[in-house]
Amino acid sequence: MTAPLLGTAVTEILDAVLDDGPDHFFVVNPSARAFEQLTDAAVAIEGDLPPMRVLADEDVLKDVMADFLVASRAADLLADGTLSLRTLSGDAHCSIIVSEERTVALVEVDELVGGLSTNDAEFVDVTADAVESDWESADSFSVRTPPISEVSETLESAIGDDARADFHAMLDVLDTEGDDEHEVDEVVVSLLVAAKNGVLLYDISKWGEDVGIASKATFSRTKTKLEDVGLVDTEKVPIDVGRPRLRLRLAGGLDPDDDPATVVQSAIDVLSA
Repeated sequence: MTAPLLGTAVTEILDAVLDDGPDHFFVVNPSARAFEQLTDAAVAIEGDLPPMRVLADEDVLKDVMADFLVASRAADLLADGTLSLRTLSGDAHCSIIVSEERTVALVEVDELVGGLSTNDAEFVDVTADAVESDWESADSFSVRTPPISEVSETLESAIGDDARADFHAMLDVLDTEGDDEHEVDEVVVSLLVAAKNGVLLYDISKWGEDVGIASKATFSRTKTKLEDVGLVDTEKVPIDVGRPRLRLRLAGGLDPDDDPATVVQSAIDVLSA
């Protein structure tokens, strides 16, 4: 039985598994880091992927799905049928990828995720049968975060193309920030985008609630927080009937012509102080 190293990144491991042309494959007991990297790798692959069945610890899934970027990408994969999520029982499991052709043990060292692989037919068959059995008896795991493609499309439709571009540019900064602790989340980003583009609070919060990012009340509370720290300001806009609505504007020396990365980095700095 041989166990060659497939690579020291999830992308390399996934490529090797897919090169076998499996009808489907399982990912069992991935760590939070491995799941995030696996999701990123799957999203980046052009063309159709075979069904990817992830059997993971429920706490790990809850933890990674608290990150909007990870959850919204996973939601895209779930929506198109590429990804299925189920939860492990309390029994201990190794971290492995299993297909019809090979079994890969996932080994993490510092920032690296290595894949030790075997294609020994008897071992692969036994492992696949065991994982299939675990999968059939496992409970499904639901993701409430909307798919990032839906978020993007509806934002462009409801607010505009510039807002969509700014939204993704700001998310790219958050993606680069990685695990750094700060209070800039998808609601803050949405409000910063709205302020940069002079959008009404009503419009951005209605969009956010409709698409499933957060409630109007959450948008309102977050707007107040951003006002309190001097990142956004509002101006009243009269309407025919009822109370005036509020147009969001950037504050604190920020300008609508600023690069979106500059805007969101300023928010990270202010909210982390």
